[in-house]
Amino acid sequence: MIETRIAAQAKDIEERIYAFLPEIAGNQKIVIDAMHYTFKAGGKRLRPMLMEETFRLFGGEGKVVEPFMAAIEMIHTYSLVHDDLPALDNDDYRRGRKTAHIVYGEDMAILAGDALLNYAFETACKALDAEDADPLRVAKALRVLSSKPGIFGMIGGQVADVAWTGQQINLEQLLFIHKLKTSALIECSMMIGAILAGAADDQVAAVEKIAGNIGIAFQIQDDILDVTSTTEELGKPVGSDEEQGKVTYIALKGLEQAKEDVESYTMEAIETLDGLPYENTFLRELLLSLIHRSK
Repeated sequence: MIETRIAAQAKDIEERIYAFLPEIAGNQKIVIDAMHYTFKAGGKRLRPMLMEETFRLFGGEGKVVEPFMAAIEMIHTYSLVHDDLPALDNDDYRRGRKTAHIVYGEDMAILAGDALLNYAFETACKALDAEDADPLRVAKALRVLSSKPGIFGMIGGQVADVAWTGQQINLEQLLFIHKLKTSALIECSMMIGAILAGAADDQVAAVEKIAGNIGIAFQIQDDILDVTSTTEELGKPVGSDEEQGKVTYIALKGLEQAKEDVESYTMEAIETLDGLPYENTFLRELLLSLIHRSK
């Protein structure tokens, strides 16, 4: 059963990426403790999972991918820590636990997010120490890791999301937010997996297309769950987007069309994946499972 396999894979990934966290010690240990608290709060571990499975898709072997797996999850975690802050979404719970600013204070939550972002790059650079490291591939992967979370990627999407809150935006603007805010890190994950495995440039471009569609589908499904799920199921407040004056995919296209579009974007990604001269059955099943996820 795919859900059991995903859960087992996530647990295995956690054990490996936790090893990259700094020791809780020194005069700055409070912020390191906050890093541990947020990083170990659970979650799907989808991004490192997609990275590793794409790495395997193109025949990648060895541990060179693991520092990047930890790094992408650190970047994702930092984005959630900052997203939950009072100045942004002002959420008290994330993954069923109190958010960082509730536990450590707003000042330390900001610093913990900053620390996770910076430490992500310090961690990714450890890939150069792997026995199987190809310095050129690592450099290309670092370039992707530097750009996709930035102003032309995740942060850019967050900026548009904040700037347009309370305004009546259209579908093109909403998809711009989704493409950057959500798809960018998924693109980053899968592209790095392909690059580290030695995929050709056109294959990396195909992976970017696959991940882009998956990211949009994933975010539309988030919008669906925000109106159909419960706080207990999601581990965070539901209906928060509407309360904050944010336009959602549901508001623009309706619930049924949104569900159809999740499947459409996902199947387009699967068609591109199937067109590659390689096969990873688990990766394919993982992407398909995102259509039906309930949290």
